[in-house]
Amino acid sequence: MTVGDESDILRKITEQKLCTSEEIALCKNRKEELEAEGKTVTLADVLVSCGYLTKSQIARLGKAMDEDSMYRPAQQIPGFQILKKLGQGAMATVFQAKQLSLDRIVAVKVLPRRMSENQEFVDRFYREGRAAARLNHPNIVQAIDVGEAGGYHYFVMEYIDGCTLYDKIVDNKPLDEQDALETILGVARALEHAHARGFIHRDVKPKNIMITNSGEVKLADMGLAREVSDYKVAEMEAGRAYGTPYYISPEQIRGEINIDFRADIYSLGATFYHVVTGRVPFDGSTPSAVMHKHLKEPLIPPDHLNTKLSAGVAEVIEFMMAKRREDRYPSSRELIIDFEAIAKGEAPLLARKKYDAGVLKDLAESGVTVSSPTAKDLNPKKPRSEAWTWLVVVSIALMISILINIMQAVN
Repeated sequence: MTVGDESDILRKITEQKLCTSEEIALCKNRKEELEAEGKTVTLADVLVSCGYLTKSQIARLGKAMDEDSMYRPAQQIPGFQILKKLGQGAMATVFQAKQLSLDRIVAVKVLPRRMSENQEFVDRFYREGRAAARLNHPNIVQAIDVGEAGGYHYFVMEYIDGCTLYDKIVDNKPLDEQDALETILGVARALEHAHARGFIHRDVKPKNIMITNSGEVKLADMGLAREVSDYKVAEMEAGRAYGTPYYISPEQIRGEINIDFRADIYSLGATFYHVVTGRVPFDGSTPSAVMHKHLKEPLIPPDHLNTKLSAGVAEVIEFMMAKRREDRYPSSRELIIDFEAIAKGEAPLLARKKYDAGVLKDLAESGVTVSSPTAKDLNPKKPRSEAWTWLVVVSIALMISILINIMQAVN
């Protein structure tokens, strides 16, 4: 415990009336006696050994001091009155605050001083602010200000009164298909806006999707966002996997330099999968195990886990999560077209075309020629089990044809 720590803990003890001034004075004297004997002790140690405080009380005091230290840098930001702490992550602490000049509630993200000593973290923090500032869309959390005060870096943004998408599925409860589709469609529109301006998000996941109390969908946290054309940053990050293991694309896992918009489409697909099944696409005991499955393991079709899903939604998710980015939607615009078709009760044309092409390829390799099923043949509101039944019938016909040919050859 440093001198500053001792004064802080004494202030807390006095505020909470845990000890009298006489008891504190006695403990200070005892501490000096022990130090004169060559022993290294803290005032907290003496307070506990003398029976004035318990170890659990000291622990709670330490936690309260940590809370104070978190609020202190935020209180130094000019023009903002900090109201309460909203949350804390590995990279920053977020506070609710009032912007005094406009009398409105905002959110303020503050980079801890220990992070401020690392230039890479500082640069990434400001990249997030600049990226958010260049995006102006109703489905993206709005950036307001970014700067430095008292040695602390801060980022002011729109305050969202609501919850995250993750909060809605945290107990492995899948959303209703229509609700899930509306939410994911909102994120797809946010991504279309970002992609059109050259930005990839690189960390699309349920925790970064906000839902306001009025039902609006907002994509948040541009902390890993970067411009596709920023080759300097791409080369600096080469070989490292940036993203969240449960939702990261295969090319991000490999640390490829030329990451593009299709990485976000994969992550949004993984998010959609989680939302409608209640399970992440791939799970494992370690992040490495999860990422290995993204690279190598076949995806369990989402309608195998949730049989209530329409064929269209299942096909779209599998299209989004193709392991080769060349096999995914070429852009967020095409993805939105299929989403809007499903929302109207129609077949997702691009996903259906890819699905049918895969079926025909398999049949062609087996030597059978058949016409492709139309959207009318495969109702998007029915489980894909009907499509599989159609395949089974064709396969049986093929086997019968082969057997007849063999018998004719024998005769």
